[in-house]
Amino acid sequence: MGDELHHECGVAALYWLDTPVGRGGAAEALVRKGDVTPLMPTVLQDIQNRGQLAAGMTSFNPQRPQLIDTYKEIGTVAEAFRMNHSGKHRAILSEYAGKAAIGHVRYATCGQEDTSYAQPFERHHGRRWKWFSFAFNGNIANFAERKRALLRKQDYHIIRDGDTEIIMHALSYASRGDRRPNLVSMVRSLSDQFDGAYNIVFLNARGDMFVARDPLGFRPLSYAVEGRLFAAASESVALRNLGFTEVHDVEPGTMVVIEDGKLSIRRFAPSPCHAHCFFEWIYFANVASTMDGSSTYLCRARLGQRLAEREDQPTDSDDCVVVPVPDTAKAAADSMAYHLGVPSMEGLIRNRYVGRTFIEGAGGRLQKVRMKYTPIPAVLSGRRIFLVEDSLVRATTMRALVERLRQEGKAREIHVRIACPPIIAPCFYGIDMSTLGELFAPKYINGGYRGRLSDAVAAKMARDLGVDSLRYLTVDDLADCLQIDHDHLCTGCVTGKYPTRWGNRLLAKAREAARDGKAGRTYE
Repeated sequence: MGDELHHECGVAALYWLDTPVGRGGAAEALVRKGDVTPLMPTVLQDIQNRGQLAAGMTSFNPQRPQLIDTYKEIGTVAEAFRMNHSGKHRAILSEYAGKAAIGHVRYATCGQEDTSYAQPFERHHGRRWKWFSFAFNGNIANFAERKRALLRKQDYHIIRDGDTEIIMHALSYASRGDRRPNLVSMVRSLSDQFDGAYNIVFLNARGDMFVARDPLGFRPLSYAVEGRLFAAASESVALRNLGFTEVHDVEPGTMVVIEDGKLSIRRFAPSPCHAHCFFEWIYFANVASTMDGSSTYLCRARLGQRLAEREDQPTDSDDCVVVPVPDTAKAAADSMAYHLGVPSMEGLIRNRYVGRTFIEGAGGRLQKVRMKYTPIPAVLSGRRIFLVEDSLVRATTMRALVERLRQEGKAREIHVRIACPPIIAPCFYGIDMSTLGELFAPKYINGGYRGRLSDAVAAKMARDLGVDSLRYLTVDDLADCLQIDHDHLCTGCVTGKYPTRWGNRLLAKAREAARDGKAGRTYE
């Protein structure tokens, strides 16, 4: 995706079990003397696509006074864990060695960009079950309501203006009392309070762990267990790369619980319907991941095939070429080109060292967009370019790309093809596009969208982008290409219809804010 779209973070967990579960294998063999922490930076690097602002982990070690201890820093995983400095990296791993660990990579959909907002969040207490650390991935749609409810209680104070701290206080309240809490009941109490997306990894000073996925399953969450090694991560690719051969989805409304070194799968809330975020397959997830039984790569390839089936421009001349916007649109572009019988060529080269520009803060973002791509005139000059992008959110980058393709690449025609429907509404479940005013499509579609753009609207959008034509896929194409029932997808951002009460309430608030010219995230 060229647009500066922010992600919602990623989580991971590791545990060296007291009792083996099944046969051991390649993943288990990586662990030395029961210390799982050397694996955590590797796992986090495989979900680095989900956040580059900060990284951290909490480990449990019953042999040290600091039973659980947290390390976190601003930067990528390699930067935070000093992976390019072998001595400092080994020192971090040695200091935080343990039989269990949870980890997190962050982007700020809520809160500030400093170390205090980095996760995991650790809460100290003298009682071991009240001393815990957790990390979460998602966004609480009713965050503002839960914050007000908390502050109405006597002498409560919020340090950080983010939903992570609200979750921490809810976990603290659920673990109150003189007896060790039931972890399933603890998470059930959260599901009764929160509306939105939340995958949580939790570890306390007794060595108890849980990995939980919200009842609607907005965000992906995978787990695997091999011998004595348990692992969980936001994406399956991180577990496959550790050497696990059997990787499973954490089902919505369920949790993996580890107590007294033993593992069980428990349901904490009913899940009568699912609401998997379709954007995960289109853009966010690693192309090598499989989520809820559907391969990311094959989904993107089917989206490209559907673009080819819908193509209405002539493609039989020798000067036609399909060009992907690197990197997430490549599978769709290659598939579209294959089914059209047109060459797919990399007319845009991405600078691998700039990183995903949507991960960067506002300062310097436009300069980094210019640095991110280099057009190749030898591929583009004098040709009819079918420029394939996975989605079009704000269009700021697309306009800049089109200008460069014409001026520097000397492209004769540019036809933009989007492997996604128009984004007509905000997201309130963990993607940082929470206002109507920042979106490209709503100003053209003004409530009349029924799944397919009229030729007149598409032509006007194309003119404003500076391209010769613009085509999107439809909402119905999503379920077909992802091979997931439409009723099991969250399509709020392309339909304006959300799977939760607070999603629909926030859309009304976003529309009101747009009319009044108010800025700022809708859910804050």
